[in-house]
Amino acid sequence: MHSSQIIKPVKKVKGGVMVPHSKNTKDMPVNRLPAPELVCLPMSQHIGAPCQPVVKVGDTVKVGQLIGDSDKYISAPIHASVSGKVTAIKEMRTATGLVSQAVFIENDGEMAEYEDLKAPKIDTREEFIKAVRDSGLVGLGGAGFPTHVKLNFKPDAGIDTLIINAAECEPYITVDYRECVDNSWHVFNGIHLVKDMLGFKKVIIAVEDNKPEAIKILERIAEKDDEKNEIKLMPLKSKYPQGAEKMMVLSATGRKVPPGKLPADVGCVVMNVASAAFIARYVRKGRPLVSRSLTVDGSAVANPQNVRVPIGTEIEYIIQSCGGYKEDPVKIVTGGPMMGAAIVDTAHPILKSNNAILVLGKDDISVKRETDCIRCGRCKKACPLNLMPTVIERYARSRDVAALQHFGTMVCMECGSCAYSCPAGRPLVQYMRNAKAIIREEAQK
Repeated sequence: MHSSQIIKPVKKVKGGVMVPHSKNTKDMPVNRLPAPELVCLPMSQHIGAPCQPVVKVGDTVKVGQLIGDSDKYISAPIHASVSGKVTAIKEMRTATGLVSQAVFIENDGEMAEYEDLKAPKIDTREEFIKAVRDSGLVGLGGAGFPTHVKLNFKPDAGIDTLIINAAECEPYITVDYRECVDNSWHVFNGIHLVKDMLGFKKVIIAVEDNKPEAIKILERIAEKDDEKNEIKLMPLKSKYPQGAEKMMVLSATGRKVPPGKLPADVGCVVMNVASAAFIARYVRKGRPLVSRSLTVDGSAVANPQNVRVPIGTEIEYIIQSCGGYKEDPVKIVTGGPMMGAAIVDTAHPILKSNNAILVLGKDDISVKRETDCIRCGRCKKACPLNLMPTVIERYARSRDVAALQHFGTMVCMECGSCAYSCPAGRPLVQYMRNAKAIIREEAQK
């Protein structure tokens, strides 16, 4: 990799853990599943304010038609993912435990597109930001932050670097890899749009080095497509959590994001590779975010694969479309095994931010029996943010808010490196979450 497009990381990231890759579906192009008979679209599918329904029971809607919106800044509109009739609007509890209103649409089998969909007019920075908002795009890597908010920085804010996150460091998940391999031109078109409209001086595409085919394809396109040599590829050592925003900014630029701050505070914007590709497609056709790709894997599902489904599709329907259960699952997780959320009910719908369903069997999971801490320090060594999880655990038990704040509890990104490395099997992520809840409770008094 001697090309002028290839650069090395500026700074080595501290901590992290070596996890099994388990990229079993990496050679499987995304398979579009038939749309289900019913979709459920919660009005809260992103970080920020939930939407309010703009349709009513009995309305007929079409694919791409607006069904939920909000006048709050940190929010993103929601669109119908199938055509058919609105059969119910009611409260439901999402897989994360959040109670949200949801719009239920009975599929008429036609998947008819909304007549008003058209490519947006984009001549100015403001029109571009509005188009991104109208598309309903939120971070497709799992964070779910409204993309238009992330991109709507002031021109004089000193933000000069766009980092495209294609690391995909969680085990099992391969949809970002497939985006790079199968839709590389969309990726580059989206990058150029964002770079040119927002004035980024340089772009760095970060890919873990366990994806040589993706690196080769992206490098070839960059050499042909990037006349000014402003887009660079940065292979990263395969180490979890290399794909975390703060870690990526440090690797790509050497800039450290301070506690409580965002990449924008050090002149960077980090965008998932699938988000960049989606922007290119939306600007060309005007079809909002109504479907997404996700990896279905694990030893308990019969036919692991990458699939594309309408947003709001029931998880059980997706599992059954992948051949159903090969054995009784020990755990079902939305997202990756390190930061994903375990669910107890597969009747939950797929949201915009879900990039995987893992149907894990007995061969996938090794449960350690929790024993006393032996003060080995492995959790601290593994923490990429240099926290001391066992110290935070101790002060969480005594509910010492001042000490919890002093030791940086709120900085924790819950990557799970500490728990993964702990020989005593202590559920350190849960302790960290409990510590954060204690701080929040105190702040509300």
